[in-house]
Amino acid sequence: MATKIRMKRMGAKKAPFYRIVVADSRSPRDGRFIEELGYYDPLKKPSVIKVDVEKARDWLSKGAQVSETVKSLFQKSGVYEKTAEQGQE
Repeated sequence: MATKIRMKRMGAKKAPFYRIVVADSRSPRDGRFIEELGYYDPLKKPSVIKVDVEKARDWLSKGAQVSETVKSLFQKSGVYEKTAEQGQE
């Protein structure tokens, strides 16, 4: 099963709110998912990004593919920095 870390759109019309989830690559965008890793709220100033770093690192180590948008959010929230530090020890 190929897994992807991507965003699931929530919220009302013209008021988006996204959850960062791990899902099977064949499932639809807002469909079934395996696990929720965090959320992203672009409407707040500054935008809010909350990610469970331990779960994200665990899924990345299992080989889950990351979408481009989630990749940029992970870089902003420091998920990749912490994985690089773990590899140096």
